[in-house]
Amino acid sequence: MSPSATAPADAKQQAPAPPRNGLDRFFRISERGSSISREVRGGLATFFAMAYIIVLNPIILGSGEDKFHHHLDNAQLVTATALMAGLTTLLMGVIGNVPIALAAGLGINAVVSLQLAPKMSWPDAMGMVVLAGLVLMLLVASGLRQRVMDAIPGGLRRAIAIGIGLFIALIGLVDSGFVTRNPDKANTTVPMGLGIEGKLQGWPVLIFVAGLALTFVLVVRKTRGAILIGMVTMTVVAVVINAVADIPGGSWGLTVPELPDKVVATPDFGLIGQVSLFGGFHEVGILTGCLFVFTVLLSGFFDAMGTIIGVGEEAGLTDKRGQLPGMGRILMVDGVAVAGGGFGSASANTCFVESTAGVGEGARTGFANVVTGGLFLLALVFTPLAKVVPSQAATPALVVVGFLIMAANVKEIDWSDFTIAVPAFLAMISMPFTYSITNGIGLGVLSYLLLRFATRRMREVPWLLSAVGLCFLVYFLLHPIQQALGSG
Repeated sequence: MSPSATAPADAKQQAPAPPRNGLDRFFRISERGSSISREVRGGLATFFAMAYIIVLNPIILGSGEDKFHHHLDNAQLVTATALMAGLTTLLMGVIGNVPIALAAGLGINAVVSLQLAPKMSWPDAMGMVVLAGLVLMLLVASGLRQRVMDAIPGGLRRAIAIGIGLFIALIGLVDSGFVTRNPDKANTTVPMGLGIEGKLQGWPVLIFVAGLALTFVLVVRKTRGAILIGMVTMTVVAVVINAVADIPGGSWGLTVPELPDKVVATPDFGLIGQVSLFGGFHEVGILTGCLFVFTVLLSGFFDAMGTIIGVGEEAGLTDKRGQLPGMGRILMVDGVAVAGGGFGSASANTCFVESTAGVGEGARTGFANVVTGGLFLLALVFTPLAKVVPSQAATPALVVVGFLIMAANVKEIDWSDFTIAVPAFLAMISMPFTYSITNGIGLGVLSYLLLRFATRRMREVPWLLSAVGLCFLVYFLLHPIQQALGSG
């Protein structure tokens, strides 16, 4: 494991270093065993690992149409995505003081685009997102959201972190093209395979493989800045190869590593504030509208919770009870981000698991978020430059960090107690296999409750965790409930 990954543990064993200046004192950089250079490297690594959202979120939202057959403008979506990611990431850094960046949540944006918008107008759909964020803020203010997090057993918390590690590793493998989905016409029971037709083909995948090898070598050799060095090096190589080799169109995916024709682009803020808070209820009815808000709420609630736990554990910021300092502030910012994303028409903003790329690079405080958030805001006018780094150069970081998370947590689970081990196992495998953090947490909680009930140990279960289990039961049965209501 790299020095940056082990630094927090060492820092806990030594007396914290005195702050060097006001910036150090505000973000508690030295106290957490970090440095300005580490935070900057971490902020850069996180930005490069999640900059794809500037391109991907407009594609997902732009692919849908509302009830009136309206499509959102791509240029306006790019502006909204970068703006809200920058603002919410800065807010988390300054108020929450943790290296957890935020942007439009994948999965939630698909719900907004494909489930909400077709039933109403785009402002109505974004209003539902704002309402979900307001409910989250109320839950935080009442202390209920933190109590839910505290009610989850320690072993299951570790499993959630591991599941996230496996999930982001799979994201890295898929986004790089190293692993691809087998087409339905192949008529095979194997859903995914290696490369194209079982073979690694083309320069882009080679960039990923070389980047993964380079980054692991640098990590094993305990090189400072290993992850960022790997990203920058392979981006330069990719730009050169793309310029001199005959590479078929679309091989790189969303981001082609080529020098842009222009460096500056004018942002279009036309979607900001285009929200109707309660118009959606008029279109679909009160009960169905509440179910839509509940869907966004539950996804945002547990996706963020899992990411906060995973990133906090990896950064060594949690105490012996697995809790982060200032959790109330962190959760409140997350609620504000959900509502803010809806207000900006970028869909709900939430904590990104790609923040672990920055943590793996040494980030331990909110100053890394200042760097990441600042880069997102710069991307408003420098969007062409943000598109230079291909996913094949950034995704090796996700695989490496996935390994580091698993290595740090798997030994902490009591595998001899099957009432913990089985839920932990289900939570771990279902996150990557269903491509959803929420699904993994839900299956882990429900299986934990079932096994505790079967072994007559329900008295050990906090009532709040049972209530969470009931919410997840509704979540998994949401489709038949919607069909029964005539809105499925």
